Amino acid sequence: MAIRIGELARRTGCNIETIRYYERIGLVPHPPRSAGRYRLYETEDVRRLVFVRRARELGFSLDEIRALLALSSDGTCIEVRELAARHLADVRVKIADLRAMERALTEAVRRCDGGHLPGCPLIDTLSAAAPLHLVSRRRAPNSAPVV
Repeated sequence: MAIRIGELARRTGCNIETIRYYERIGLVPHPPRSAGRYRLYETEDVRRLVFVRRARELGFSLDEIRALLALSSDGTCIEVRELAARHLADVRVKIADLRAMERALTEAVRRCDGGHLPGCPLIDTLSAAAPLHLVSRRRAPNSAPVV
């Protein structure tokens, strides 16, 4: 049974404009239209959009999602696993960076005396250059560090 874009949005929790954007970039196929020019979606479109939305929630990029969709029809589980393992490694780097940020902010907040002295440790912390160990993790392999 065909459904309109509003119902697709309701069933998937995806914004209507996002659905249209995914159509424009090819993540979701352009649906046929009714005589009244309404987009008409099928069950497979619901499944595909749920997949895209869930992958986005897990932090996969649009290019990674495109690759996963291609692999879902003609790839092997090992290829999907490799892509997911690369993404997991990226997530772990981001978590390590977030933990470092948390430590820096915790220390800055701890050092702040609530405004009783001139200057502000929080502003000083934010004004300082980023530590190289954080910058070097984000650079591409075999590239010079950004300073």
